[in-house]
Amino acid sequence: MNLEKIKSFYFIGIGGVGMSALARYFKSKGKDVWGYDKTKTDLTTELESEEIKIHYNENVEWVREEIVLKNISKENLLVVTTPAVPVDHKEMCYLKEENYILKKRSEVLGMVTKNSFTIAVAGTHGKTTTSSLIAHILRTAKIDCSAFLGGITQNYNTNLLIGDDKTTVVEADEYDRSFLTLHPDIAVITSVDADHLDVYGDKKFMHESYDLFAQQVKENGKLIIKKGVEQAVAKGNKKSKIISYSLEDKTDLFAQNISIVNGEFHFEISNEEKVIKNITLGIPGRHNIENSIAAVAVVKEIGVDDEIIKKALASFRGVKRRFEYHIKRNDLIYIDDYAHHPEELKACITAIRELYPKKIITGIFQPHLYSRTRDFAEEFAQSLGMLDELILMEIYPARENPIEGITSSMLLKKIKLKNKKICSKEELLNEIQNRKLEILLTVGAGDIDAFVTPITKLLTK
Repeated sequence: MNLEKIKSFYFIGIGGVGMSALARYFKSKGKDVWGYDKTKTDLTTELESEEIKIHYNENVEWVREEIVLKNISKENLLVVTTPAVPVDHKEMCYLKEENYILKKRSEVLGMVTKNSFTIAVAGTHGKTTTSSLIAHILRTAKIDCSAFLGGITQNYNTNLLIGDDKTTVVEADEYDRSFLTLHPDIAVITSVDADHLDVYGDKKFMHESYDLFAQQVKENGKLIIKKGVEQAVAKGNKKSKIISYSLEDKTDLFAQNISIVNGEFHFEISNEEKVIKNITLGIPGRHNIENSIAAVAVVKEIGVDDEIIKKALASFRGVKRRFEYHIKRNDLIYIDDYAHHPEELKACITAIRELYPKKIITGIFQPHLYSRTRDFAEEFAQSLGMLDELILMEIYPARENPIEGITSSMLLKKIKLKNKKICSKEELLNEIQNRKLEILLTVGAGDIDAFVTPITKLLTK
């Protein structure tokens, strides 16, 4: 399929971060772009302001009027789908029956990057920040890269960077084995903690997919892996250079002399017996130091100068919903984070503890998926037990139907905290208003982000 010749694109599930980046990409190429999504959000509103036509009701008649009756030929339209959309989606089923071409987002991303020097970042966690860091360093070095990112970068206020397409940074999603459509020149694997067991069934099969991803790195390419990942990609890619990194263990790249000064992390990176000194990272958390080391490993392979690297790390402002401050006062701090896996929660809470050791942390957590809550109930209980106070919301189902016995009440019982309770969406703002807060943390990958603005307004009064 030649994407250059296709004139029209229809995205079913356009509001997803990965889907919206692709939609923006094709719009920038002068293509006609439409979309469907279940929910109107800030992101879909932005897409509409960019002249992308979006509707929010599952409506076959709309599709007939906009596509079929306007005689858009089947070879001139590509329907882009995502696994987040149910397989019985009426519009998707209709277009399939009418023999239109349907491709998954990951397949299209593979086609877009086919002829580009591709840097792909995979991992259970850390991939959005790491890929955004890589893109920011390359842009700081005047390398005109494109980037398809899994979050909205604070520096550029977008999930898509348009460059000359010679170099492309992509976030490689392991869900539904999507990353196996990519053949990168440089691949990064940040972590392989068990996740998406609704797809993989077992951690072993998830690791097999990561191993296949590692094998898809091009000949004479680079495979950059965090220490411990090598066990999952044991077969690996015999034709690629393997580079290891870690936070402080002796690997090819690691950090040393880590300190916190005025709320900022300062450190050095040891790189093959050479040390990059006096690094300041613009975002908090030791997990983000580790992400920055992965990014540095990539750009050093491309030949970026140390001074440019230091300038880029200091000026990086992070990604929305990744340890994002909304209030930062002496008497009150409010942070929002996308963390939805036990390890991500642990990293986020640990970072807050390190920065503010004497303050009480109140966390609001919305579990994401019944299957993930079931599979990691004990691990969630341990991570959430690191808080001082917990407000637990009901499970966000996303694409799933309820699983008998898997509820927020079940999870709450496992958490060893004295100050804990379940709260509905309707009661949440009143619950917050009636509390004396020092640090408030909202976390989750569902629709908890819809509360960020109301909570910020409430606490700013």
